[in-house]
Amino acid sequence: MTSEGDSVSARLSSRTNMQCVPSSKIELYQQRDFLDETLAGKLIALIDKNRRPSTIADDNGDAAFRTSETCDLDPAEPAVRALEQKLEALNGIDPKFGEPCQGQRYEAGQEFKPHTDYFTPGGRDYEKFCSDSGQRTWTFMVYLNEVEAGGATRFKAIGKTFHPETGKLLCWNNAARDGGMNANTLHHGMKVRRGTKYVITKWYREKPWRG
Repeated sequence: MTSEGDSVSARLSSRTNMQCVPSSKIELYQQRDFLDETLAGKLIALIDKNRRPSTIADDNGDAAFRTSETCDLDPAEPAVRALEQKLEALNGIDPKFGEPCQGQRYEAGQEFKPHTDYFTPGGRDYEKFCSDSGQRTWTFMVYLNEVEAGGATRFKAIGKTFHPETGKLLCWNNAARDGGMNANTLHHGMKVRRGTKYVITKWYREKPWRG
């Protein structure tokens, strides 16, 4: 996992419009205007059409832990194909390692409390989600719109908060340098105060995705 992480990091760092967050605790990048407004709008329409209540692994019994809605995006949709092509050109990761893209929708009052994207080793759902395709490696997340108030993403370990901007990409390596998982990737999809927030998330795995 580390060698792949190094390769992706080098590729991202070489991009002139990519910003690397200066921290020894996490490999975290930001790029504004990764998607244009037209493509973002098409993806928003798909999310609105097919959304469902979001779920979590290792359910902790807190019904308010993740209150958003999720859409499993159809890879045959032209807008989704265009998104996938842009991601592949950016990160160079073989598409076979990628989970299908997901969209998330947050209305006012909804949030995703502090969590990591990797599956906790030894957790109740670890074998269910990791036995075939392995652990999650990289996360690529794109904001699809600006929000009237709230809805930022907060990485507490590095004291960094990112606010939604149409087309802005955030991406990070879920793995640590020692080959384990990086707890510093803990992040909070903060509560939307006014408006509606839309994001796209694409996760990659250690092994080819078998769904």
